Amino acid sequence: MKSKETVAEFFDFHGQQQPMGQFNVYSIEEFGCRNVFLPATRRDFYKISLMTKGEGTIAYADKQITAPAPALSFLNPMVPYSWESRPEVPQAGYFCLFTEDFIDAHLRSGGLSQSPLFKIGGNHIFFPDEQQTAFLANIFGNMLCEVSGGYAHKYDLLKSYVQIVMHEAMKMQPADNYVQTGNASKRISDLFIELLERQFPINPPNQVIKLKNANEFAEQLSIHTNHLNRALKETTGKTTSEWIAGEMVREAKALLRHSSADVAEIGYCLGFEHPSNFNIFFKKQTGQTPKQFRNSVLSIS
Repeated sequence: MKSKETVAEFFDFHGQQQPMGQFNVYSIEEFGCRNVFLPATRRDFYKISLMTKGEGTIAYADKQITAPAPALSFLNPMVPYSWESRPEVPQAGYFCLFTEDFIDAHLRSGGLSQSPLFKIGGNHIFFPDEQQTAFLANIFGNMLCEVSGGYAHKYDLLKSYVQIVMHEAMKMQPADNYVQTGNASKRISDLFIELLERQFPINPPNQVIKLKNANEFAEQLSIHTNHLNRALKETTGKTTSEWIAGEMVREAKALLRHSSADVAEIGYCLGFEHPSNFNIFFKKQTGQTPKQFRNSVLSIS
């Protein structure tokens, strides 16, 4: 699987020039979305689509779903996904895309943090009824008007429209016709590893990792911890805890080598509230305390 697709590559693939601005919205018909198979790839941007006509199949994590219009989808940089449209069925609707620069604390705060836009696991496809589709189409129409306008605070207004779309999705019943794909364990493992690796590198003392143990990762992926462990063991030969510990040690060593942060700061940023716990963890994994490791590296250099 390719590491990621950038916004520039997205526009280039569709024969379009990348516009300026931190947020863009389009009508599917005017944009001219290509009726092709898009392989499973992680994108470095967020995308919300409202398909009012057409049909396709989307696969992500351990799920695959056939999505006939009307369908509302939420895709984020943490979720690799593939999409295959039916070329004989014309597509219509809207989509908007934006990068992390558009996201602010308010957009990600409170209950919206559990929305399909930001959840790693769970459902990302919804099927609005006729009334909901008309309402959402009107919101996307408003976005189209605002993004090309000269209002000084248009991005604040666009964020409000995005919030409305997110709230509408949260009110809907999630799609219930998912099927487990043949390589479910591999998809779960890939998604976990993507999520794990996105936490690093960190920048002490202000950045602290958010997910520290198997239960927290499983909750984000909306699966049971045992299910996650089985998938990783089957596909990689290592448990969730072994994967987490390995990445934590790798990052700790890099920080001890190359940063000026003290041991306590490094431990705290890696999720250890007490330096003694970090010392115990690091020594168990490496045979040395963090201080011993740092001194040995300094002596060699």
